[in-house]
Amino acid sequence: MTFSPDHEDESSHTLPRLFVDDALAPGENLALAQEHAHYLFNVLRRGAGDRVHLFNGRDGEWIAILEPQGKRGAVARVETMSRPQPPRGAAVHLIFAPLRKDRMDFLIEKAVELGVGAFHPVLTERTENRHPNAARLRRQIIEAAEQCERLDVPILHEAATFPDFLGTRGAGFPLLACIERGDYPALSTEHKEGDIGVLIGPEGGWTERERDLILCRPNVRPVSLGPRILRAETAALYVLARLNGSVTESGSGAFAHSG
Repeated sequence: MTFSPDHEDESSHTLPRLFVDDALAPGENLALAQEHAHYLFNVLRRGAGDRVHLFNGRDGEWIAILEPQGKRGAVARVETMSRPQPPRGAAVHLIFAPLRKDRMDFLIEKAVELGVGAFHPVLTERTENRHPNAARLRRQIIEAAEQCERLDVPILHEAATFPDFLGTRGAGFPLLACIERGDYPALSTEHKEGDIGVLIGPEGGWTERERDLILCRPNVRPVSLGPRILRAETAALYVLARLNGSVTESGSGAFAHSG
């Protein structure tokens, strides 16, 4: 296997990055999706022989050579690895009530940049967007991972009702529950090891019944984010930034995410 680190070729940082589902190995010829071919040739004005970065979340990042195929298609010939796939560390899970379009777009993009490993949409009593478009969210997650040079793509779980989530997926790791208007400890990013969840309420906040559900769970740690009432996306990104800041350069801090 040929390995060509990015720092030996600074121009490689300007190459387009695409997420693909295919396995990546030297000599593979991958037929790119039509939307990828359109983006590369018509939007970015790339041509035959130009280079592109490919990643699939499993095999690292590779440099490939573009070749048009037919009128609208393209093939990428995989050549050299530019970055190996790091081992997957502990994941930060974001549990959130789906927001209205623009605000949720912002939340998804920034959460990917801040290293979220898994998204869990939950339907609370005050959730306004009760029918999130999973295909659209998945595309946004992939695009954000392409842009921020992550080597993995966060998992998007199916939407679930809030009580169902707490009783199933939410029982598998500690949860930091952000609760407004209560006498709760301030946020602390101290965490020994393993996955952790960040639980953010909907627009309008938790109902009394939902607070009771949260506080009776043994794996939940309720926290306060201060005296001001934050919008849902602001609260989520504040916590994620604090968690992200607890990671050391060696990856030995409270959390480590791939990419």
